[in-house]
This record gives sequence, structure tokens and C-alpha cells, in this order.
Amino acid sequence: MSLEELLPSNHGESRFYAIAIRSALVISTLLVGLAIPFFGLVMSLIGSFLTMLITLILPPACFLSILRAKVTPTQVTICIFIIAVGAICSAIGTYSALSKIIEKLNT
Repeated sequence: MSLEELLPSNHGESRFYAIAIRSALVISTLLVGLAIPFFGLVMSLIGSFLTMLITLILPPACFLSILRAKVTPTQVTICIFIIAVGAICSAIGTYSALSKIIEKLNT
């Protein structure tokens, strides 16, 4: 969508360019997926690390950082618990993905 928004808004030609951009993105994704033998494992590694960071670790950390003086002890405990669960899940997922990547490299 970002690339399509850069195009001028000529009604006839913009539809053609939008289809061309989308097709080029799909084809490039296909080529990357075919070129990397264990693309799914790399995506698993990135997903396990970044998803947990963005969804479970950063929000409570930012909440505690922004509302430092107004946070109750119960809220601090809950936030620390959520951060700990996120860190543990991220570590397990990252370890699992890395071990599978290393296993694929050795075979």
C-alpha cells in the first residue's frame, strides 16, 4: 500500500501499476522462499523473538516506564509476571528455532 500511495492518481494507469506492484511483491517473496532452503525456520526464529518482544515484553515495560509514580504494587507484580512469561517464551522459541536451523545445517 505504501508503494501504491506514491503513484500518481491517474485512474486508468494507477490500477495497472497497483497490479504490477502487487505481482512483483508476490513473485519476489516466492523467489526468496525458494532460494532459502529453510525459510520457514528463519521466519520462526524471527517470529519467536520479535513477536514476544512486541506483544508481551515491551507493552508492560513501557507502561511501567511511563507511569512510574502512579503504578500500584499489584500492577508492578502483574507487569513483571507478563514480562517474565514473555522472556521465557521468547527464549524457548528462539532456542527451538536455532536448534532446528543448526540441525538442518548439519545434515
